[in-house]
Amino acid sequence: MNDKFDSFSDLLRGALGSRLTASQEMADLFTQDVVFEFPYAPEGLPRRLDGMSALADHLMRLEPMLKLSEFTLHAVHPSDDTVIFEFSCDGAGISTGLPYDQDYISVVTLRDGRISRYRDYWNPLVALSALGGAQAAATAYAGGKADG
Repeated sequence: MNDKFDSFSDLLRGALGSRLTASQEMADLFTQDVVFEFPYAPEGLPRRLDGMSALADHLMRLEPMLKLSEFTLHAVHPSDDTVIFEFSCDGAGISTGLPYDQDYISVVTLRDGRISRYRDYWNPLVALSALGGAQAAATAYAGGKADG
């Protein structure tokens, strides 16, 4: 399996398939009380997001930091209410132009056809490199201008 997707929401639909409620809007893929966890997040980036408003804020903060261009789904491991999937993405740090070619393992728990918990395992060194280092990443995430 090496299915290609243009967006993260399309990747989610591809990985979760019929377990996920059909929706055109990305926000509708998640429960209002969704919990996102990033166990390997470096200092200055969040390790946990609670609820849709925190997730929406997080995505808005990332948008000017990283340009993600293509997602590739490599494997899906389903169980009763949890799906583990492996994927990668190609992208670049916006202020640096440096590559953000990341591999992920995501553990997703579903409730009533929506994502209620998402644990995202990724390599923080790839992110820090693309964003110009730890200080630049923390500054950009906080809403400042990162040097690049």
